[in-house]
Amino acid sequence: MLQQQVEAIQGSIAEIEILESTLEDVKDKDSLESLIPVGAGSFMNAEIKKTDEIIMSVGAGVAISKTVDEAKETIASQKKELKESLDKMLDNLQKISQIVAQLSPQAEALMAKVQGMGQIPTQ
Repeated sequence: MLQQQVEAIQGSIAEIEILESTLEDVKDKDSLESLIPVGAGSFMNAEIKKTDEIIMSVGAGVAISKTVDEAKETIASQKKELKESLDKMLDNLQKISQIVAQLSPQAEALMAKVQGMGQIPTQ
């Protein structure tokens, strides 16, 4: 479960990095062409005429308009928080792995003992 959370956070960081790259690409452009998803894996060519602001989701179904610079600040903060969470999770995952490695020989010995008790002595 912890590994799945790590992967989810890594995915979120990757999405933020794509957004950072996209914002850098549109910086100082009056307009640009892009492919817009229209559903079912299909896209249409479109021209983006207003590149100086971005509509960002802030959670709970709410989105607000921000300048590109404000958006960059927001995503930098989000990325920092995600990386801190990722570091904590990776640290926890490493600690759990160490505990499992330490307890594994004891578990194997206990399992061997339990299996040995289940055998019927032969004469």
